[in-house]
This record gives sequence, C-alpha cells and structure tokens, in this order.
Amino acid sequence: MIEGSGRYDFYIGLVLAMSSSLFIGGSFILKKKGLLRLARKGSMRAGQGGHAYLKEWLWWAGLLSMGTGEVANFAAYAFAPATLVTPLGALSVLVSAILSSYFLNEKLNLHGKVGCLLSVLGTTVMVIHAPQEEAVETLNEISHKLGDPGFVVFATFVVIVSLIMIFVVGPRHGQTNILVYITICSVIGALSVSCVKGLGIAIKELFAGKPVLTHPLSWILLLSLIVCVSTQINYLNRALDIFNTSLVTPIYYVFFTTSVLTCSAILFKEWQHMAVDDVIGTLSGFLTIIVGIFLLHAFKDVNFTLANLPVSLRKDDRGINGSLPNTYERFNDEESGSRVGDLQSTEGMASRRNGNLGAS
Repeated sequence: MIEGSGRYDFYIGLVLAMSSSLFIGGSFILKKKGLLRLARKGSMRAGQGGHAYLKEWLWWAGLLSMGTGEVANFAAYAFAPATLVTPLGALSVLVSAILSSYFLNEKLNLHGKVGCLLSVLGTTVMVIHAPQEEAVETLNEISHKLGDPGFVVFATFVVIVSLIMIFVVGPRHGQTNILVYITICSVIGALSVSCVKGLGIAIKELFAGKPVLTHPLSWILLLSLIVCVSTQINYLNRALDIFNTSLVTPIYYVFFTTSVLTCSAILFKEWQHMAVDDVIGTLSGFLTIIVGIFLLHAFKDVNFTLANLPVSLRKDDRGINGSLPNTYERFNDEESGSRVGDLQSTEGMASRRNGNLGAS
C-alpha cells in the first residue's frame, strides 16, 4: 500500500500525530487547572470575556504543551494526509479523560472507559483505511487547489458561519450551550489545517533552496494561520472555563474531525480513488469513534463501575429468570418469613422469662 519513501513519511507522520495527541490532551488539564485557580481568586473568568489567565503560569504551561503538540501536529501534516493525522486526535480525548479523572476529580466511570477503548479502536480502523491524498509538492500546486471553486465556496461558507456564531449566536447562547464556542473552534480549525498543510509544503521547498519567502502565498497562509489559531484558542478557553473538560474535549474532537475531513475531501480530493472497502472502513471507524465519544460523556454522571457489574448482572438474571414468580414461590417466601418471625418472637419470650427468673 505504501512504498519507498512514502512508507517512511507515513510512519513519521504517524509518530508525530500520536505524540501530538499526548501533548494536547495534557494541555487541556493544565489550562483547566489554571482557569480554576483564577476562579477561586475571584478574577473575571474567560467565559465572561476576561483575560486574567494570561497572568497564570499553569495556563501558560498548558499553552506550551498545546504549542508543542501543535508543532508535532504541524509536522505530521507535512508527512502524512490529513485524513490520517486528524483521527489520531482521539488519543488526546483518551489522555484528557484519564488525566481529568486524576487531577480534576472528574468522574470516569465504566461507560467512559469503554468509550475511550472504542475511540482508540475506531482510530485504528481509520488509520488502516486512510485515503491517499493527491500529491501536492509545490506552492503553485497548493495555490491552484486553494483557488478551486469547490474550496472557495466551502471557505466562504465557513467564514460566514463563524462570523454569525461569533457576533450573533455567541453573545446570546454561548454561556448556556456548549456547542456554540466549540462550533466556532471546529469550523475555523478546518481552515487552519489547510494553512498548516500549505505551510508544510512551503517549508519543504525552503529547505530545498527554492525562493519561498518571496511567494505571496506563504505570507497569506502564515497570517491566516495566526488569525485562525488565535480565534480557536480564545473560544476554546471560554468553552473550557464554562463547561466540564470531559464534555468539551470529546465534542470538540468530533466537530473538529468532521470539519477537517470535509475540508480535506474538498481540497485534496482524497476520496476519489478509494476502494469501497476503504470507504466503508473509514466511515465505520469514524462512527465507532463517535459512539465511543458519546459513551465517554453522556453517562459521566452515572456512578457505575466495574465493581457494580456483578451485582447488576445478578439483578438482570433474577429479573429474566424470576421476574414473574409463581404463587408457590411467593407462598414459600411468606411462609419462611413467618417462621423466622415466630422463631424470633419465641426466643424473645424465652429470654425475657429467663431474665425474670434471674431477677427473682
């Protein structure tokens, strides 16, 4: 499936994407702890538009961790297709869920653990069936693709939706609806990935000795990336400050991955030459991840652990085998209960008699 230097590029991109997920997953915890410390001090919260987190070292540690992860992610996009790199973000969901249960005292019950496992399995399936993108080696080629009518329509739609969410929907429903800020981060993230892919090609050409710095597209991509990432960080901070981390992380993953897969399919035409089994495998893997993400956060408030499982199974077995006990069984239960009660009353009377005799 992968030959020559493409095989090494594949594995390099795979390792970089996995390390990126570890750093990014940990960054959510550090940033959340920093925001919680600010809330205890009484500072204006990020969800209310405050920027006091810029003075909190834990938040900066989280930002550094996220920056490291994004650099690794940036490099991964330069070596591997976006449809391979992006689904590996599910590992950041796993890392964030596990660390939040230890450091933020957020529950991770049996449903959450099964959800994490499904997320990893779904990611593995997607990696195996990942589509191959069209070869884009130069800035001129990426410029041609960015000017494609399909991508222009998509980018325009993303910008319009983002502006509506930021200036109309956000002020009204951002404090109560978790999807508002996450949607802003996710749709803009699709454009940031496109910028990252283009800059990765530009860096490759720069190392090859080509005059990349004089190409206008390089600076346009860099400026666009700065704007997109800054917007993502701002609204992701707001979502993390208002809502539970174990909710924000998985929902953000699903929305962000969907946006990136859509953008990559339009920009790089990754799905045109896929076999039917690869299409089914990729979609099945992604749906498996979504189910895992759902289990991870939908039942997070249910106090259900592995220790409760045998008790639940016994109750289920009793319900299946004896949900409608017959009259004979009920009669025996009642008769046994009455016999025990008679025996207890008899023993009580005997003890009272003995006590009276002893007193005499």
